[in-house]
Amino acid sequence: MRDAFIDATTALLDDDPRTAIVLADISATQFAPAGTRHPDRVFNVGIREQLMIGVAGGLALTGLRPIVHSYATFLVDRAYEQIKLDLDHQGVGAVMVSIGASFDGSAEGRTHQSPGDVALFDSLGDGWTVRVPGHPDEVAPLLREAAITDDPVYLRLSEQRNSRAHPDADRLRVIRQGGTNAPLVLAVGPMLDPTLAATEGMAVTVAYTHTPRPFDTSGLRALAATEVVLVEPYLSGTSSAVVSRAMAEVPHRLLALGVDQTDLRRYGDPADHARWHGLDADGLRRSISAFLGSARG
Repeated sequence: MRDAFIDATTALLDDDPRTAIVLADISATQFAPAGTRHPDRVFNVGIREQLMIGVAGGLALTGLRPIVHSYATFLVDRAYEQIKLDLDHQGVGAVMVSIGASFDGSAEGRTHQSPGDVALFDSLGDGWTVRVPGHPDEVAPLLREAAITDDPVYLRLSEQRNSRAHPDADRLRVIRQGGTNAPLVLAVGPMLDPTLAATEGMAVTVAYTHTPRPFDTSGLRALAATEVVLVEPYLSGTSSAVVSRAMAEVPHRLLALGVDQTDLRRYGDPADHARWHGLDADGLRRSISAFLGSARG
């Protein structure tokens, strides 16, 4: 996904004179050729993530369309106040593009883990669009769509990927039909493949989206029966309030699966963390089976 982002952004810099990119050392080498061609629109501020956001806000105020890029933990967690003030409060947008997702950088320790990034954007209100692609082929279309607007957009990239791309999944897309009134299992971004493996043989409908914000509430109401399972690649429960509001007039049960709030204080690789948080296929199957089984006595 990172390579797809770099290629697509480089093309945008060449083709669209309104586009700029602001970096804080991360991926600076890969954007050096573009910087040579467009020195007035490729900025590397060094390891100063808060400044990176401030510069992006200033560029947006001049009419440019800034793309801002770093690891999620530096781009969002570390620079949250600047996002709140220099972008959100000023009423200007940027395309925030992160790598590292929840625990892609787990070998670097807790400093490179950011499971709470989408929840932080939720705290800013309803203005942000959040894209969580599940395949590299979904990245470029989402980036190009974001670049032609002035809206605030967060594009969350991951090393984890699904086997197939679904570029049109900005609204809920049914991947596996479970029949009338079947429980709905909704997978976000790269959680689709583990979810499909976990629910193999279950009488459930599996739907997918790469755009959790704005959430497709009408699609949810059309698909959901009385049992809904959310499988998100970030902090568990991040979309629970959105789902509950959408289903307020329908008696329902909700299971929210994602990264647990507990700090594991471990290194390990991403597969280890997925297993520890119950987000691998086996862990998801245990949780979903227990949830659906409890409703049937």
